[in-house]
Amino acid sequence: MAKKLWGGRFSKPTDPLVEKFTRSIQYDYKLALYDVLGSMLHVEILRECGDKYLTKPEYSSLMKALDSIYEKVKANKFKFDDTCEDVHTCIQNELYKKVGDLALKLHTARSRNDQVVFATKMYSQTVLLKLAYEISGLRLELAALSKNNSEIIIPGFTHLQHAQPVYLKDYLQAYIDMLIRDAERLVFIEKNMKITMGAGALAGTPVDAAKYNRKTSEILKDKSEFLARLNLCATSNSLDTVSDRDFVIEIISALAMLAMHLSRLAEDLILWSTKEFDFVELDDAFCTGSSLMPQKKNPDVLELVRGYAGRLNGNLVSVLTMMKGLPLTYNRDMQLDKEPLFNSFEIVSAELEVLAGLVKTLKFKKNSIAAHLKDESLYATDLVYYLVDKKVPFKQAHTIVGKLVLYSLAHGIEIKEMPENILHEFSEAFVKKEIVKLFDPLVSVRSKKSISRKK
Repeated sequence: MAKKLWGGRFSKPTDPLVEKFTRSIQYDYKLALYDVLGSMLHVEILRECGDKYLTKPEYSSLMKALDSIYEKVKANKFKFDDTCEDVHTCIQNELYKKVGDLALKLHTARSRNDQVVFATKMYSQTVLLKLAYEISGLRLELAALSKNNSEIIIPGFTHLQHAQPVYLKDYLQAYIDMLIRDAERLVFIEKNMKITMGAGALAGTPVDAAKYNRKTSEILKDKSEFLARLNLCATSNSLDTVSDRDFVIEIISALAMLAMHLSRLAEDLILWSTKEFDFVELDDAFCTGSSLMPQKKNPDVLELVRGYAGRLNGNLVSVLTMMKGLPLTYNRDMQLDKEPLFNSFEIVSAELEVLAGLVKTLKFKKNSIAAHLKDESLYATDLVYYLVDKKVPFKQAHTIVGKLVLYSLAHGIEIKEMPENILHEFSEAFVKKEIVKLFDPLVSVRSKKSISRKK
C-alpha cells in the first residue's frame, strides 16, 4: 500500500473499499507536471526563509530530486503508482525514494488544498492557450473554404424554411465570428486566472509566500515556457483560495459554449449533405458506412460533435451542482471537478482537430444549390422592398406580396410568369419587366447594404 500524506491520528489502516472509492490518481495524474513545478517553487520559498525550514544542502538535494522527477514526467517516462491516493501523494512518494526522510520537509507550510488549486490552475492555463491555438486552426480552414467559394450564393433559412439568398461566405463567417468570441473568452479566462501560493489548508501559513513568489518564479522560469510568463500573486483570502472552483466552472462554461457552436456547424453540414439539401459533399475519409446497407455514407463525425455538446453541458451542470451546497472551505466533493474539466478539454480539442480536417475537404455542389435558388419564395422580401421603393407603405407591401405568393401557390404559376394584368390585380405598382430581374440571387444579395463584410 502506498504511503499517505497523513495518518498519525488514525488507529487502524484505511479500509480497502475506502482506498478504492476515494482514489483520484486514475485521472489527476494529468496534473503531475504542474504539481512538481509547484513543489519546486515551494522549495524555493522555503529556502528564502533561511535555514529555518531548509538548509542549503537540503535545498540542493530536494531541487535535484524534483528536477529529475520533472524531466521524467515531461518525457512521459514517469511511472505512476495507481495504488496512491492521488498524484500529489505519488510525487511525494517518488521524492521519498530519492532523498529519504528529507522529502518529509517538502510539506512544510503547505496543504494539498492549496497544492491542488495551484496545479489545476496552472494545467488549465496551459490547455486554454493550446485550445485558443487549435480554434485558430479551424478558423483558418473555414476562412479558406469561404475564400475558395466566395461567389457561391445559397438559400438562407429561418425556422429551417427558405428565407432569403445569402452569400456562402457570410454564412461561414458567422461561424468564424463565433469561434473568435470563443477564443477571446478562453484567453480572457487564462489571463485573469490568479495563481497563488501560501493559502495552506485554509488559514494561511507562517511563511510569507507573497514576499518570495515573484523572485522564485524568475528563478524557475527556464523550467518551462509557461513558467516564463507565470505571475504568482499573494492570496488575498486563503479561505476563498482553497474553496474556489469558479475558474473550473467558468472554463467548462466557455467550453460548453464552444461545443455548442461546433454542434451547430455540424448540424448545418449534416443537413447540407442530405439528398434533400444536397449542398455539400463530405469527403469519404470523414464518413462511415452501414453494416447492413451498402449504399450508406454516414456523417458520424459530425453527429458525434453534435452529441458531445450534451456531454459538455452535463459536465457544467455536474460541477455547478456539486459546488452549490458546499460550506467553506475545502470539502472532498471538490475532487470531482477534475474529471469534468479534463473531459471537457479533451473533447473540445479532439473536435477542433477533426473538424479542421473535415472542413478542409468539403466540396460544394453548385448545380444543386442553383436548383434551390430557383424557389421564388426566396425573393418575396425583395418584392416587398420593390413596392416600398414605389412609395407603397411597408405593411401594405408586405400584405400584397403575401397574397401574391398565395395566388402563385394556389394556381401553380410562378410570379415571374404571370401576365402584367394579373400582377396589377395585386398592385398597380408592379411592372413585370422590372420584377423579373428581382428573381436573381446575385441581385438579391447585392441589394443588402447593411452588412459590413470582412475582407
